[in-house]
Amino acid sequence: MARQLNHEEVNTMRQLKRVVHRCLPVLGILVLAACTTNNSAPNNSSNNSTGTAPTETAQNTEFPAAKGCKNVGILLPESDSSARYEAYDRPLLEKEIKAALPGVTIQYANANNNATTQQNQAEAALTKGACILVVDPNDSDQASVIVQQAKASGVPVIAYDRLIQDPDTAFYVSFDNERVGELQGQYIAEQYRAGNFGLTKGANLAMINGAQTDNNALLFRKGALKALQPLVDSGDLNLVFDQYTPNWDNSRAQSLMEGVLTKQGNDVQIAYVANDGMANTVIAALRTQKLNGKVLVTGQDATPTGIQNILTGDQAMTIYKPIAQEAKATARLVAALSNGEDTSDIVNGETEIKGGGTIPSVLETPIVVDKSNVEETVIADGFLTREQICSGLPSGAGGVCP
Repeated sequence: MARQLNHEEVNTMRQLKRVVHRCLPVLGILVLAACTTNNSAPNNSSNNSTGTAPTETAQNTEFPAAKGCKNVGILLPESDSSARYEAYDRPLLEKEIKAALPGVTIQYANANNNATTQQNQAEAALTKGACILVVDPNDSDQASVIVQQAKASGVPVIAYDRLIQDPDTAFYVSFDNERVGELQGQYIAEQYRAGNFGLTKGANLAMINGAQTDNNALLFRKGALKALQPLVDSGDLNLVFDQYTPNWDNSRAQSLMEGVLTKQGNDVQIAYVANDGMANTVIAALRTQKLNGKVLVTGQDATPTGIQNILTGDQAMTIYKPIAQEAKATARLVAALSNGEDTSDIVNGETEIKGGGTIPSVLETPIVVDKSNVEETVIADGFLTREQICSGLPSGAGGVCP
């Protein structure tokens, strides 16, 4: 079984790869030495100079194991902080990949919030013949080890939902995650300007962000602050708390909120919460102080619990991300890699990684959901059924339940 690479070895491989890719077409030791002295410039060998998707030739050269591949590994990050991965992502990915690539064998594993476990799962999938990997990383940085292990075998890695910080990542499929945070922040700003939730100048804002090891969480916060920072700078809002939550842990989020309420003497008017799972436990903390429904709480993922909290008035909004579109785009890339086809009609952008490289990306559009448009969004799309949403809720809840 292949030995796992440590981070120093991964970094060394990256540097060697950059040198070789620059210097391979050039003959002569002197020219090769000249290339080596300039090997610090960022490079993404999965992308070409025009910013479009790799051509068939480049794909086949870069990832030779993918041509004709019918063994695909799907590695998801966790299941305890968000219900989406097992309830939606896994079945949708399996369904769409099987439809796009008939006869495919799928190896599936969930890391249960452990980056080392995910690395072991990737190694096991490769050992069992996986020739394309779809990886939703538990840790965006540590998952670089997975990319390099796969690369050594000519296997492409598609980063799914969360970005992997490695220039050898073949593709990234997700939503515009900075835009997700911006929509959350804009919603808060709009409610403040409208005077809803009793919000007035100087309202106290607590930010309970996702896991710092998840690049998406960094983008959510960045996007939210694009909308909120001007209000903080002007004194319209008072940012009293701003912290990441390790592993998106719901119970930790509740503890954080309890700490904020204690420190502020319950004087909190807005809780920016990155997703619905944490929002639900933040609401539990507010409920203990009889503040649920009085504090503006945000969320994300449009989970059944999140939508129920919106209908009961305990949560103001969530972000609906049509996961079916994300899964379908991933399946199209898997099929294109296997069939040796061009991907320019699938890719719609690029995503920067640390160090300045970019990954060819498919970025879907997030949607704000609050009490006013539950029926027109998650119910109309079949993402959630009315029965799911209304289970346990009183008749007439939110104007949605019969």
